[in-house]
Amino acid sequence: MFAHDKAVRVRISGKVQGVGFRYWTRDEAVRLGLTGWVRNEEDGAVVAVIAGPDSAISTMIERFRRGPSGASVSSVETEATQLEKSSTDFRITR
Repeated sequence: MFAHDKAVRVRISGKVQGVGFRYWTRDEAVRLGLTGWVRNEEDGAVVAVIAGPDSAISTMIERFRRGPSGASVSSVETEATQLEKSSTDFRITR
């Protein structure tokens, strides 16, 4: 990460599992040049950590509010966090 980059943990709730949300997130994050990861949670939410320039993070958070077709997002919660320095890509985790 560059000095001007930051990382944000995002929790997306609603109908966000079983609709390709993780794959959509990875594709959108890569398009925006973000690094990090995304995973499903046992309670039905999706959690992601996204890192990069402020403008790209803001754009991704706005995209989370809509989600992919088939999703119905009820809430998007964000908090500042840290991303492992070794992360250079965006991945789907378990």
